[in-house]
Amino acid sequence: MVVGWHRDTWIEVDLTRIKKNIQNEQKRLPENTSIWAVVKANAYGHGIIEVAKAAKEAGATGFCVAILDEALALRENGFLDMPILVLGAVRKEDVALAAKFQISITLFDLNWLEDLVFDGNLNIHLKVDTGMGRLGVRSKEEVVKAIHQVKNDHRLSLEGIFTHFATADQKDMSYFNKQIQRFDEILQTLDKKPRYVHVANSADSLLHEHLECNVVRFGIAMYGLTPSTEIADILPFKLAPALSLYTKMVQVKKLKKGDHVSYGATYTAKNEEWIATLPIGYADGIIRHYSGFHVLINGIKAEIIGRVCMDQITIRLPYEFPVGTVVTIIGESSGVQVSADDIADHLNTINYEVICMLSERLKRIYQTSEQKDEFHPI
Repeated sequence: MVVGWHRDTWIEVDLTRIKKNIQNEQKRLPENTSIWAVVKANAYGHGIIEVAKAAKEAGATGFCVAILDEALALRENGFLDMPILVLGAVRKEDVALAAKFQISITLFDLNWLEDLVFDGNLNIHLKVDTGMGRLGVRSKEEVVKAIHQVKNDHRLSLEGIFTHFATADQKDMSYFNKQIQRFDEILQTLDKKPRYVHVANSADSLLHEHLECNVVRFGIAMYGLTPSTEIADILPFKLAPALSLYTKMVQVKKLKKGDHVSYGATYTAKNEEWIATLPIGYADGIIRHYSGFHVLINGIKAEIIGRVCMDQITIRLPYEFPVGTVVTIIGESSGVQVSADDIADHLNTINYEVICMLSERLKRIYQTSEQKDEFHPI
């Protein structure tokens, strides 16, 4: 991985906001319910290690990741005594590695338990597919058989059981309620519940309570983004977005009427126009569909024109600006906001994808809210 430390393009992550989002959620939870911070996909583009440190300081007691390598990165960076759950599939040949570093893994298929070769002890979370249709066992019989097989292998320990909701971020709760009912029915078949029972993602944790559960998997909301725009008006507290993305103009020039911009010459100046080139492109996660959207300059909208390039984009200016002027791609500029939701609406996607696409070559600068006025250091 090469990070662009010598380029005038950067992400700022406000760790105070991440902590505040966690603490505001923790206040709402029953006393015996813990928050596990979801830091998969490089902490949704925010940076896994720094976010994990902030989450721990805010009171998170565990972590959820998508792949084993993310869990190993946490262990290697000092998170030695906190539970870490890999939500995705782990290969049989990697079980020994998970056991060595005390990383919990998801059991979602009975066949996975056959012919496991490893020494030591391995914590298992059994995933029940109550209607998501992805990973998970589906029937009561499978659950009973899985628990029996785990109990009969002295190396395995059933640490948790969980499910995942397909529609928790929607106001229509009919399908959500069916999933809850199915999971509750599964729990009733257990002679003894494992240590951790968890169903709540960000949307569910913000809107509902589940007395049978004692862990919340706090993901997108930890970063200050709403799980869906549909439920934005019924959230219990205001989420504080933690990520901002900035760049600087590297060239400013005047076009004549009829001049073209970027690959394919798809943009044509209708009159004399001032334009600026910015050192960021689709290799950084600003995909080609950003064309036609806008950035902010001192609170003024400036349209992205022409095709987005791998490493550069071009914007149309209302008038001439000096080279080096800061441009806001995500965040606040002179009291005006451009959010991940705004971008997602233009791209016809969701805010998750907007931030997860941000490349690791973008340098990330971490700060607290108290340091905010000191920023834009380059």
